[in-house]
Amino acid sequence: MGQEIGEKIKELRLSQKMTLKQLSEKTDLSIGYLSQLERGLTSVAISSLKSIANAFSVDLSFFFDPPVANENRILRSFEHKVSLVANSRFIYSNLGNDMECENISPFMITILPNHTNEELVPYSHSGEEFVYVLEGILTVFVDNERYELYPGDSIHIRSELKHNWDNHTSKLVKILCTYSPKILDLRENLKQKNHNI
Repeated sequence: MGQEIGEKIKELRLSQKMTLKQLSEKTDLSIGYLSQLERGLTSVAISSLKSIANAFSVDLSFFFDPPVANENRILRSFEHKVSLVANSRFIYSNLGNDMECENISPFMITILPNHTNEELVPYSHSGEEFVYVLEGILTVFVDNERYELYPGDSIHIRSELKHNWDNHTSKLVKILCTYSPKILDLRENLKQKNHNI
């Protein structure tokens, strides 16, 4: 995946007639690092990729390929693919397969910091969901109550309750989230959640 992202960065940079030095100045990333990234010799953190996307005025989703159907029972860590990027801050990786289970949708979600004053609108839908915090501090709203969840904390709710969550810190948040019943259309679910696709 690193090589594909690097190729896309180089393609964007050349199409916008930008030098590595200019990109470095716009992103606060070193020329050496950007050069290695373009050649697929190093990996990139999501926060750095977001800076690069901003420098090129493209959405973060530009750097990820559309998901392909997964029919394997076992999904290795190196096989994780980004399923969707919403609002340039919510990065969904599907951890399940698309074949055997019809009852749950498991995702790992990386949430970039929210630097906007955008109001978080609680919403509801059928089913239930479980969230486990892997990294960072997740802000959760359920029935007009606000909670801060830390690594190792979890929440399990009926989705009919008005709820929503976000990252109000300056660092990444990573969560494991399962929805039941299985989400057939993640895009539609995110529109309800007020996350732009």
